[in-house]
Amino acid sequence: MSNTTMPIHLRIDHVTIAGPELAPLEQAFADMGLTTDYGGPHSNKITHMALLGLVDGSYIELISSVVEGGQEAHAFWGEHIAAGGGPCAWAVRADDVAAEAARVAALGIRAEGPVYYSRRRPDHAVVEWDMAFLGDLGAGAILPFIIKDITPREVRVKPSASVADGLLTRVNTVILAVDTLQPAIELFQRLYHWPAPQLKDDVAFGARLAAFQDTPVVLAAPLAGQPWLSERLARFGPSPCTFLIGAANFEAAVERYKLVEERAWFDRRLAWFDPARMGGYRLGVVGF
Repeated sequence: MSNTTMPIHLRIDHVTIAGPELAPLEQAFADMGLTTDYGGPHSNKITHMALLGLVDGSYIELISSVVEGGQEAHAFWGEHIAAGGGPCAWAVRADDVAAEAARVAALGIRAEGPVYYSRRRPDHAVVEWDMAFLGDLGAGAILPFIIKDITPREVRVKPSASVADGLLTRVNTVILAVDTLQPAIELFQRLYHWPAPQLKDDVAFGARLAAFQDTPVVLAAPLAGQPWLSERLARFGPSPCTFLIGAANFEAAVERYKLVEERAWFDRRLAWFDPARMGGYRLGVVGF
């Protein structure tokens, strides 16, 4: 990352999907042909995770509470975990967590970190990383949290066997639910020097969208008469509402994963894993 006024490129490290129990999340992914790898408990002693590692090194994290009695409320994304909120956070890589946190803080945006975290894999290997949290809405809610490995990256994530053939290539897009577009647009432009986004109403998605070209970010504000996004915002606040995975061969991905609702998405093709089989939330695939 840079301190210039040139547009700052973000590289997605991972995105997170939460639920009250990990096994049903893992099973839903496996039923879709996306078998995940168990990653072990976090150092907070509250949550544990599984992951779907993609070939570019990004991954989808499935997270839940490992304890009972409401302790998930003390974890990141506790409301999403308790209520089965699904998409809840996103993270981007940084070469220097402290420097990026300082850059953001100098813009008058809250930045906390670096903060050390770890988890212990089932083979007892310890995975270690530093993070920093940006903004006031929670870890990876609207602004991403930033992360850098301490242990070698391959200790934290490798391509999962179920997707190692590379048909699904990377976590491509984070769609962020916001109450209104303009303040969020201005926040991203201020922080990352991005040009004005492309705007469109997407009735099928139930939102007015703002897509920043050549970035992984799309903002989504509810359209009148389309309640799902308004209801989600009322329950969980501004935060990710869905993620899109890039496909090397879109038609092959549609066929293999029995994707539904295929259509145009800005300058790309989009289709969805069947929401009824994914716990009610949406996970999409985009082609190029």
